[in-house]
Amino acid sequence: MSLLIPLYVHPAEDPAAWNRLITRAARTYAVVLNPANGPGHAPDPAFAAAAGALRAAGARPLGYIDTDYGTRDPAEIAEDLRRHREWYAADGCFLDRVTSAADGLPACRRLVRSVRRLGASTVVLNPGVHPAPGYARLADLTVTFEGHWSTYVSAFSRPSWTVRQPPGRLCHLVYGVPEPLVPLAVRTARERGAAVCGPVTGEPPNPWSRLTPALAGEER
Repeated sequence: MSLLIPLYVHPAEDPAAWNRLITRAARTYAVVLNPANGPGHAPDPAFAAAAGALRAAGARPLGYIDTDYGTRDPAEIAEDLRRHREWYAADGCFLDRVTSAADGLPACRRLVRSVRRLGASTVVLNPGVHPAPGYARLADLTVTFEGHWSTYVSAFSRPSWTVRQPPGRLCHLVYGVPEPLVPLAVRTARERGAAVCGPVTGEPPNPWSRLTPALAGEER
């Protein structure tokens, strides 16, 4: 099982979490860098140092980019990617709030092609739900669940098309997981066809400010 790590806390605010992440970088699928709901307006030296240390440890840093469900200007998305790559040497991008309906598929396909041309070697889509068939073929990884543990255990449903997808192309991001149940969350994602996951104990408004206990390896 690989771990996708969105750690949305500044390295100066929680250096211990970033240090733990760097020392366990080999267990990650990728790490999402999010200095300011995107790359921000100027380079952040603390994030640049963290990104460099992550790369040196074998992790893939991805730049966070909000697509606002297809309403953002593609030129703004391209500029976000340029900054992520120039300032933090991001290997690719985590495209958040991606559309999931069938009529949004052509625009999402154009977006993925565009960021590939701009140098994104790894592209992650996050609709946060199971999108229409076809989305998962566009990117390297698609997040088909983002939500609370209580929803994950009580209301998760898996459409038939996901069974035909390689598990390594699907990811579940689950927050609000009681710490003793983190190993169960990892096993559950695997059983539901997602070989990449990111279970965290944090709660809204920013559950991703905490590092996942799964990095410690208890679920093995």
